[in-house]
Formats: sequence, structure tokens, C-alpha cells
Amino acid sequence: MIISASRRTDIPAFYTPWFMNRAREGFLLTRNPFNASQIRRISLKPSDVDVIVFWTRNPSKLMEHLHELDAIGHKYYFQYTITGYPRTLESAVPKPYTAIETFKKLSEMLGADKVVWRYDPILISNQVDFNEHKRLFLKIASLLSGKTKRVVISFSDFYKKTERNLRSIEGLIYSDITQDMDRLLELSKFMADTAIKHGMEIKSCAEHIDISCAGVPHGKCIDEALIKDIFGLSLSGSKDKGQREECGCIKSVDIGMYNTCLHECSYCYATFSKNSVINNRKKHDVQSPFLIGGTEGIDSDLLIPEHIQSSIF
Repeated sequence: MIISASRRTDIPAFYTPWFMNRAREGFLLTRNPFNASQIRRISLKPSDVDVIVFWTRNPSKLMEHLHELDAIGHKYYFQYTITGYPRTLESAVPKPYTAIETFKKLSEMLGADKVVWRYDPILISNQVDFNEHKRLFLKIASLLSGKTKRVVISFSDFYKKTERNLRSIEGLIYSDITQDMDRLLELSKFMADTAIKHGMEIKSCAEHIDISCAGVPHGKCIDEALIKDIFGLSLSGSKDKGQREECGCIKSVDIGMYNTCLHECSYCYATFSKNSVINNRKKHDVQSPFLIGGTEGIDSDLLIPEHIQSSIF
């Protein structure tokens, strides 16, 4: 089993104490995001977990505990997003140079193959235009040279909730670059050439458009080939049917929850509204097996720690 932590929120940045408590207990509970009454108990025992994939913009709090995860016996790698967008678009993420320095430290701790740089989503706007994306990508790539072996890019998806959040930004004018193939291929080729120059392979994430002719093949963020290269594990390459059609990732179990990330990125698909995030944060209990909410009314069998379960069953 692969644990995704998490596409839905930034667990390392905001929920490290909770995650470490769950790793020590050996299990957690999740609710179906579309049916809260459906509860699943998920083992975090190293014997049940092949790899943990952390998705983050700020792993600094979790970095203090990686030695403990190592001692427990967990294997893991990071998908680490750095874009350098202005505060109007990313109001609460670490400043770019801070994020880059943290990335370097993490890479030095784990190795460059275990920290994947994400430059996504690529949102073309009057605040970060076509040429500014080239400048940002080149700048970040040059500073991360030697600290990662892979960069992942994707282009903004304009869901209804995403467009609603973007329209709330005064003066913002944005466009969908996937509707302009010439510009799309030019930017993709620039990023591919830049990545190669700085010792990185480049992949796209969940794109329906094929830009391999520009040097950017379709990729998998949860990738059985990468996992085999890093850890020597041979896992099934079956697509995760729970992800959208364009996603190539192999099967994983996501332990996050929508509307819980505090980075306040205006283009985020996992945040419906700031008020929802604030309300959920108030319900977070670091001691609970749930990321959000307590255990009132929960079947007691779901709450027995793994080490006690194994001794009585």
C-alpha cells in the first residue's frame, strides 16, 4: 500500500504533530470525502505501507521528525512545490528563497532522488505572464540544480470553484494556455531545455494534451518506476482508478481532507472557500485518529491501536 499525504492538503506544513502521532499509533481514520458516514481505518504500520508520498510547500516541521520515521521503518519521498508567484495568488506560502533553502536542506538529508520539484499549476495571467514564467522557472531551476533529479509541471485546470476564487482577485486577468498550442509548446520546450541543462528530467502531471514533442512526456507523480529506482521495490503499475482519467499515478490511499490547507492559494482545486478551511481547522484535534473532528459515536473497534489489536486478535 502507498500512502499519499496528501493531494488534498499540506500535511507536512500544517499537520505534522497529528501525522507523527498517527505514525506512532500505527493507524488513522479517514472519511469518504463524498460520504462522511463512510469511515475507513488505514494502517500506518511499516509492514503494511510500502511508501509514503508527501506533497508539500513547506516540509520544515516534518523534517525534524524524519529520523523517527526512519527508525519506525518507513520509506518516503517528497513532491515539493515551488512556483514563486506573487502574494495575490499565493498569500501564505513560504517566500521563494526560504522554500528553496528548505528544499536544499531536505535534499541533503535524503538525496536528490527523493525530492521532486513541482512547478505547478502554471497559471498565465497579467501578474505572472508568459515571459515571467520563463524567468521564474529558469531562476528556480538554477538554484535547485544538483538538489533534485526530476521536475513536474502542469497547467491550471479551471474548475468552477477555482474560477470563482480567481475572479475574486481584483484586477486579475488570466487565460488558459492549453487553448493556444503554439505558446504552450514554446513554454514547454523552454522548460524542458532548462530542466535538462540543470540535470533534471521533466514530466507533465495529469495533462490531457500531449506535449512530448516539446520534450515533456506524460508523467506519474506516484510512479512505480521511480519507487523501484529509489527503494528497489517492484510494485504494480496499475492506474489509480480513483484519480481523474488524465492522471497516470498508480494506486494509493490518500489520508488528507479537502478544505484544510492554510496556504491560501487562489487557484487551488482542494480548497472551496477560506471560511471552510477556518471552520475545519477549529475542529482539528492533534490526538484524534481523524485529521478533522473527534471520535464521538465511532465504533470502538476502529480505535484500538495496532499494537494492542495484534495482541488480542
